[in-house]
Amino acid sequence: MTQSPAITATQINYYFVCHRELWLFSHQINMEQNSELVELGKLLHETTYTREKKEIQIGPIKIDFIDNKGIIHEIKKTPSVEEAHAWQVKYYIWYLKQLGVENIKGEIDYPKLKKRTEIELTPEDGKEIESILQKINSIITSEEIPGTINKSICKKCSYYELCYV
Repeated sequence: MTQSPAITATQINYYFVCHRELWLFSHQINMEQNSELVELGKLLHETTYTREKKEIQIGPIKIDFIDNKGIIHEIKKTPSVEEAHAWQVKYYIWYLKQLGVENIKGEIDYPKLKKRTEIELTPEDGKEIESILQKINSIITSEEIPGTINKSICKKCSYYELCYV
């Protein structure tokens, strides 16, 4: 098995949503450019929190913004896959801790819903992330594409046509 490049937070998110999407994305098969929902998400990202410096790149992670209290923020449209969003933010915190940054907290912002979810990383979460990274590496280095999941979320996925048409 070959070692994959550094894991991104998008890959963490996809791990929780769909292993097939994770595999396709990790093999540079990108369908987001054809997705109206992805475009709406980008527009939301661009038009909210306009005073904040956005898209802070640190290694393989790209944080939406960090507020003046040092809280990491991830902007999302809906909480339909909130567990995936939470683990994405936990990965940011975990990654920064690996670099020696301490006392970090995160938040997921759903501006259209005026909802905010606080995220913290427990020691157990840190161990789980290490396990998840190994599982992601196993998925993306596999020569076989994972199967479809046939969930309601699939109908809104930018990869829908690759999986079901």
